[in-house]
Amino acid sequence: MTTAGASDPRPRPQYGEYATPEEQRARIAQPDAALLYEPAPVLETATGADAAPVRPSADPVASPEQPRSRAIDRIVTFALLAYGLVNVVSSFPALIDYSAYADTMFRLLGVDATLSDPAAGRPWGIASAIVLAVGWFVTAVVSWVRVRRGRISWWIPLVGGVVFTFASAMLVLMPIMNDPAVWDALVGSIR
Repeated sequence: MTTAGASDPRPRPQYGEYATPEEQRARIAQPDAALLYEPAPVLETATGADAAPVRPSADPVASPEQPRSRAIDRIVTFALLAYGLVNVVSSFPALIDYSAYADTMFRLLGVDATLSDPAAGRPWGIASAIVLAVGWFVTAVVSWVRVRRGRISWWIPLVGGVVFTFASAMLVLMPIMNDPAVWDALVGSIR
């Protein structure tokens, strides 16, 4: 190291090690930390000087990308809820008339079978329709609450759809599994 001069006994500074904090900030163009924590200015209200002063919000400004991602999340959430509602409403007539539903399902699967007691399937079909409707309502409420709180919510209609459709399908299968002739024909068609 070389000395700074004959009158200065210190060695020559390297990388700003002798610079004051103000000189360092000026050199790297960083704002003064004391200025960052100043209170917000008081704004005048529209009603006049007699009204209480209003300070602007101290919340950090959201990035431009955040509102766009929230808007996309809301659009996807409500689109999935709308699709689920159409699915639930269109399933009601089929599930209420369970014997016609079972006959259509057997025909589509290529199974030559009919339920031995078609009237016994009706309560299961009604229960399945109720599970779908209540499941959609619960999913919509949970999605709405999360959207209102600003949280990501697109996955809630997907999970709700899977869970409540599975529960509804289990209810629809009960009369089929309890009818031995139909169950054997269904299992035989798979082999």
